[in-house]
Amino acid sequence: MNDSEDGPDRDHTRPPGVSDTTVEALGALSKALETTERARGHLYSFHQLTGSADLELDRAVDLLRRAGHGQWAAEVLREILGRNVIPGHWTYQIVEAYDRTYYEPFRDLERRVRGELAEGRDHLYEAELKEARRTDGHPDHTALPDSGPPSAG
Repeated sequence: MNDSEDGPDRDHTRPPGVSDTTVEALGALSKALETTERARGHLYSFHQLTGSADLELDRAVDLLRRAGHGQWAAEVLREILGRNVIPGHWTYQIVEAYDRTYYEPFRDLERRVRGELAEGRDHLYEAELKEARRTDGHPDHTALPDSGPPSAG
């Protein structure tokens, strides 16, 4: 830990009796949840990209018709436009199922574990890592936001 007088706030300080292994376990659980957050973001990208592609098909159909390729325009309309991406599902339904089935239970469990084991305090592992790596007195190594002037460099 850093020996300076400025240190992490109470919300980022290990409660009494919480072991190193518990802090490490909470950090691993948090990292797994953060990875799930990223996966969820990619799922939203999939949702938006697929929706954009479907909307672009309107233009393709119009251009095929204008170019005299009505049969191809009709086939695009019939076979692809508005098609399910997996049986019975558009992408929004996949996002909703993911949220309901996996993401929300994971997020809720992580919150309950932190509440029980660390008084609900978040990012203890990272806060302790920050403390261990800070340089005392350096203006760009302060413990808290707005706890010192920004450096000129």
